[in-house]
Amino acid sequence: MIRTLTRLLTWWNGQTLNTQFWTWRHGQKAGEDAQGNTFYQSKDGKRRWVIFNGESEASRVSPDWHGWLHHTWNETPSERPLVHKAWEKPHQENMTGTSAAYAPAGSLRRPQPAVRQDYEAWRPE
Repeated sequence: MIRTLTRLLTWWNGQTLNTQFWTWRHGQKAGEDAQGNTFYQSKDGKRRWVIFNGESEASRVSPDWHGWLHHTWNETPSERPLVHKAWEKPHQENMTGTSAAYAPAGSLRRPQPAVRQDYEAWRPE
């Protein structure tokens, strides 16, 4: 009951019922990525979209599928995987706003702020 109500009223928790109906009527499944996101294209091949597995966050789409979604190439990563260089890091979603976000040395968000020997706080006399 809650899941159905959530799908009716929100768009950020996976697909809405309207998107599911549109996909059922006009879409052809093109593939799926490692995170469980499902990619579709229209039967005429002009439109492409993704149904997220969970929260709708654009940074969860890998560069391989991003290129396909934006018509940079016609073959899906399942049909023709991209060649990755040895120095490339694996794709990671944007962690801004989460506890896993980057915090540089000296940041107040770090559990143990850096101890600085080159700074002395000003004290009024």
